[in-house]
Amino acid sequence: MSLDRPVDDPEDQPYDTAYFASKYGLPQRLAETMIQANGPGRRACDAAATTYLRYMALRRRHES
Repeated sequence: MSLDRPVDDPEDQPYDTAYFASKYGLPQRLAETMIQANGPGRRACDAAATTYLRYMALRRRHES
């Protein structure tokens, strides 16, 4: 059984960097880095952004 997703999967189409950055409130450069590190697919980028934002929230809570 293959875990590869079909290329035409509408939920995993490549992100536009500006859209991805605005969706998660990320700086443009960070959004570009996440897309480069995780590939342009939406699932991987969404997971990376969610993980990053959770980490930052925990860090802020721990620092205060």
